[in-house]
Amino acid sequence: MTQPSWVVDFVALEEEVATLRRNVRVHLGAWGLQDLVDEAQLCVSELVANVITHVGAGTPTTLAVQLNGTSLRIEVHDPDTRALPTLVAADFESEGGRGMALVGAVTDRWGVQLGADRKVTWCELATGLPPVSGHDGCLRMTRVETMIGLYGAHGAKHGPRSGRLGITEGEEAAISVITDLLHWLSAHGRDADDVLDRAQVRFEAEVFETRR
Repeated sequence: MTQPSWVVDFVALEEEVATLRRNVRVHLGAWGLQDLVDEAQLCVSELVANVITHVGAGTPTTLAVQLNGTSLRIEVHDPDTRALPTLVAADFESEGGRGMALVGAVTDRWGVQLGADRKVTWCELATGLPPVSGHDGCLRMTRVETMIGLYGAHGAKHGPRSGRLGITEGEEAAISVITDLLHWLSAHGRDADDVLDRAQVRFEAEVFETRR
């Protein structure tokens, strides 16, 4: 399942890169992909720098970041179909030419798509998230696994842990999440049983829709 992209339009200037890098960190953190922040930031920096250098500073540009199955796809759109990024053999003393080589080194693959009035330079990073049956790449699944992972780490007997939770541990963490949410609802004067009933109805309706 492919999720909607995070898309932002901007003007390709060096001072915009820092803002884009910060936003990448925020979005990947929300998606539970903190381990990819450094590589994704590097890719964004180099792809935008490529536009600035070879297309021109001030070029209207678009950044799109998408969780696509088990891959994170980063795209930079610009209106020049002539200036194509290429890998070059830059030696140690070269001042430039390393941008796409760096992108190629940290990503699984990259490429360029040409359209009638624009080109898209893209790259993909493996997320390390295994496909979940019926929810391959689903952002909802990513959010949930991030949340129960935090609960699992908080409840670990031997301090914080790394890696993904097993099914049994995940189930216990999920129960803790639900229990805390019910306490929160009750503390705010809400009927926890009513909310559970509504959630169950919504869940069953969504499952029915996916099976049609």
